[in-house]
Amino acid sequence: METVESIATAVATGSARARDVWAEHVRRHRERHAGLNALIQMRAAAEQDAAMIAAGSSGVLAGVPVSVKECFPVRGLVTTLGLESRREDVDAADAEIVVRLAAAGAVVIGKSNVPQAMYLHETDNPVWGRTYHPADPERSPGGSSGGDAALVAAGVVPLAVGNDLAGSLRQPAHSCGLATIVPRTSILGGGGAVRTMPRLTVVRTRAGFLARRVADLRRGLLAVGVDVAGERPEDDASCAPVALAALRVGWWDDAGPIPGSPAVVRAVGEAVEAVRAAGCQIVPLDGTIATDAAWLHLAILAADGGRQVRALFGRSRPIPGVARLLRLARLPRWLRRPLAAVAAASGRMIEAQALAATGPLSPPAFARLLDRRAAFMARCAEQMRECDVVVCPVSAVPALRHGTAARLMLAAAPCLLANLLDLAAGAVPVTRVRADEEAGRRATRDPLVALAAECDRGSTGLPVGVQVVATPRRGERAVLEVMQAIERRA
Repeated sequence: METVESIATAVATGSARARDVWAEHVRRHRERHAGLNALIQMRAAAEQDAAMIAAGSSGVLAGVPVSVKECFPVRGLVTTLGLESRREDVDAADAEIVVRLAAAGAVVIGKSNVPQAMYLHETDNPVWGRTYHPADPERSPGGSSGGDAALVAAGVVPLAVGNDLAGSLRQPAHSCGLATIVPRTSILGGGGAVRTMPRLTVVRTRAGFLARRVADLRRGLLAVGVDVAGERPEDDASCAPVALAALRVGWWDDAGPIPGSPAVVRAVGEAVEAVRAAGCQIVPLDGTIATDAAWLHLAILAADGGRQVRALFGRSRPIPGVARLLRLARLPRWLRRPLAAVAAASGRMIEAQALAATGPLSPPAFARLLDRRAAFMARCAEQMRECDVVVCPVSAVPALRHGTAARLMLAAAPCLLANLLDLAAGAVPVTRVRADEEAGRRATRDPLVALAAECDRGSTGLPVGVQVVATPRRGERAVLEVMQAIERRA
């Protein structure tokens, strides 16, 4: 399939017309829509013509079709967040990132599907329905940027815009065999997306891109004003030029509370060998730091008991998976300890940990939680002081089966370190699940580990990626360099 670069070059040189490129990708959408249900709002043809005439044949993304996640306003479309009460919320203007893309010559073809309230790692809601994995209709492309991941993986668009608060770009990229980049807040910000938790300021949702190749991510960043290949501000030492062979790469294959599947562990090993072969220095690290980060990040997200997300619904009703998570979020602290004890006694150890670690907090308790975060940041900086980036899992499992995301939310725990500390991060495909990797987990009484084992079954051929996270001393450039080294060897 074409790359972002090949399309932009063809349009800029006159060997292709933007209108013809758009028509071809619309044809692909119509051909695949029944099996994907991913592009759920299209811009009108007249608007596309006007956009292409305005863009002409110039720009970093000249004529490149791009999809945007439904939470980003696009003038004339609607931002429902998968909630029926928001069906009439027509976007009056384009989001900031949509404006930047259009200025770079991109053709935004429409909006992609999202989970209800963007609250799950699978894409399903009562307004637009369920989105399906391009390679397996029994599986989800992930979430909350799952609609965009499905579109890129299926070749409907070569580049897509999503965002990430708790793995929402990296988990779909891993599920669908794509590359993604999540820049730090100071680099790209939220991109103008509608915020589902507007009062949450300690951690923020960050805009980013999905593509099939790392080079396409670079071009996407360049199009919106982020130059990761040339000069950077002198005061941003984390973006200073660096030779790949000079990078020190830490790694762990610990996937967090839910142990990683055999394919996930193997993917990390293969990625580490790829960067070693590229000349990087390799430093083994203790992956339990990522698990500690996950519990801290989830505690911050759950500190309001889910009130901000519930306020979005209005007269809409949450689907079962979302309702389950919202019920758990509002459980008072006094009730959590005895429920956790009961869960632990019955072998539900991961659920017990989750109950103890999260829940509504008073202002003084939240302040203490932020003190814990500050102490953790210092500990993280110390543990990673010898590294520039870290290679680790994205998720404990391959693409989820439909209807399991609410229970397997912690499968994406490895993603949360980067969100908690606002570190540049990405994901890149490495391999596919082998037939002998559908089994192999250690026997356990824990139902969540058993559910993960069920997810492993039938996963042969599904893609598996790894995560690349910059340490506090580095930024997007180091992440992309390491991802590209992995991509070359995959």
